Amino acid sequence: MQPKPRANGTAVAEFILLGLVETPGLWPAVFVLFLFAYLVTVGGNLSILAAILVEPKLHTPMYFFLGNLSVLDMGCITVTVPSMLGRLLSHKRTVPYAACLTQLFFFHLLVGVDCFLLTAMAYDRFLAICRPLTYSTRMSQTVQRILVAVSWACAFSNALTHTVAISTLNFCGPNVINHFYCDLPQLFQLSCSSTQLNELLLFGVGFIMAGTPLALVVTSYIHVAAAVLGIRSVEGRKKAFSTCGSHLTVVAIFYGSGIFNYMRLGSAKLSVKDKAVGIFNTVANPMLNPIIYSLRNPDVQGALRRVIKGRWSLE
Repeated sequence: MQPKPRANGTAVAEFILLGLVETPGLWPAVFVLFLFAYLVTVGGNLSILAAILVEPKLHTPMYFFLGNLSVLDMGCITVTVPSMLGRLLSHKRTVPYAACLTQLFFFHLLVGVDCFLLTAMAYDRFLAICRPLTYSTRMSQTVQRILVAVSWACAFSNALTHTVAISTLNFCGPNVINHFYCDLPQLFQLSCSSTQLNELLLFGVGFIMAGTPLALVVTSYIHVAAAVLGIRSVEGRKKAFSTCGSHLTVVAIFYGSGIFNYMRLGSAKLSVKDKAVGIFNTVANPMLNPIIYSLRNPDVQGALRRVIKGRWSLE
């Protein structure tokens, strides 16, 4: 995928990513901090995966989706952070046009699957709490695989649509991106041609691809809350809410940061806040998810202890 030349200017062949800080003296500290965050994220999510694989109690639909979510979290941070670390080491801040669009595609692909998987997890909780008698048939292994496959297909369509749309824009002037990875808002700011259709596409597709899953999540948990409040036992209510609390926390963080990032396209100037939200989307979310899901879950904690100690369960 190559940039289009213009009659009145030279096509941009590469972009310059300014990164998080422009002061060279701070680059070593940023490198160490983000390398540590990357290793913690990958290690944490691999631990969750290992716990799910070795603990028979975790061979359930909820943890099947959680395992897929851990893979996505590792993918999201791998798409952005290693390339940033490489630029810090080489002191080279340029990114080829094709590499920038490739990063954009894979980032939106993985985030899109993340969005749909969170919806599948909400549906799983709805069936488990509100339809317990038919749960095993409605959430069979076939249904689980179909939900994951549909998530990937929808996210692929979304990512490809935005990547192709951005490739039709002309970039012939400024090529400096005040960020540490390539994304739609930053590229819109640099385009020589009108981005109105691209922004309408982002809002329109975003409403369908993110708004619909969010509505399904909210609807699922309204039914879950009504069912839980109908449980007479205090212990039963506590157990039901504890299985949903972690997922709701992740959903709130995911959609909160995403809405802030993509609903501010009308802003004439991208600020430090955008970098902070970018860190939250690409680093903080994937790093926090293993902590959130294991913090109040004794089964996951027990499996993690066995993984760390090297005692594999054979039961």
